[in-house]
Amino acid sequence: MPLTRDQLAIRASKELRDGFYVNLGIGIPTLVANHVPTGMTVWLQSENGLLGMGPFPTDAEVDPDLINAGKQTVTGVPGHSFFSSADSFAMIRGGHIDLAILGAMEVSQTGDLANWMIPGKLVKGMGGAMDLVAGVKRRVIVMEHCNKKGESKVLPQCTLPLTGVACVDMLITDLCVMEFDRAKGRFRLVEVAPGVTVDEVKARTPAEILVAGEVKPVSI
Repeated sequence: MPLTRDQLAIRASKELRDGFYVNLGIGIPTLVANHVPTGMTVWLQSENGLLGMGPFPTDAEVDPDLINAGKQTVTGVPGHSFFSSADSFAMIRGGHIDLAILGAMEVSQTGDLANWMIPGKLVKGMGGAMDLVAGVKRRVIVMEHCNKKGESKVLPQCTLPLTGVACVDMLITDLCVMEFDRAKGRFRLVEVAPGVTVDEVKARTPAEILVAGEVKPVSI
């Protein structure tokens, strides 16, 4: 069966490492804050000027003045700090963020990313997406494999305006996990969701992908 949104966040949390500075994008990636492995210290950063985000608050913990870049109320871990958005972007552009976990509308077979707008629809702006894909050391994309029409979001070429070119390092969808092979310029299938076959992933992915060696079940 395809992974749920929470299971996607759990799988993405497996990419965290102790001591990492991490930025979580809007949507499914924000759920990763609820699944930081026990005993691991990870500093979650938000573009609006917060370092040290914790899990989402309970109703009793909600502080309307403490929000992330997506305007969701959040908590802070011990030692969290606040600063200007200019300082926040300096962290990103200076290469000080180890990992960004972002959502996407489309990803191409060459690792291009489109995640900020659909032409003709009102958007507030790109936000920090362009800076994140350019300035962060590793980029993991978490998204559903197909859109609401059942059309694949993993394509030979993106049809939407790009956020970044050849910038995706790992793609986690509700059907599978793929690592980008920079030497070959294509994604390599490494894991499939429970009950999902390699042939099903290939049938629902018009992009060219590599399948070599053992493909394991998704670790959740």
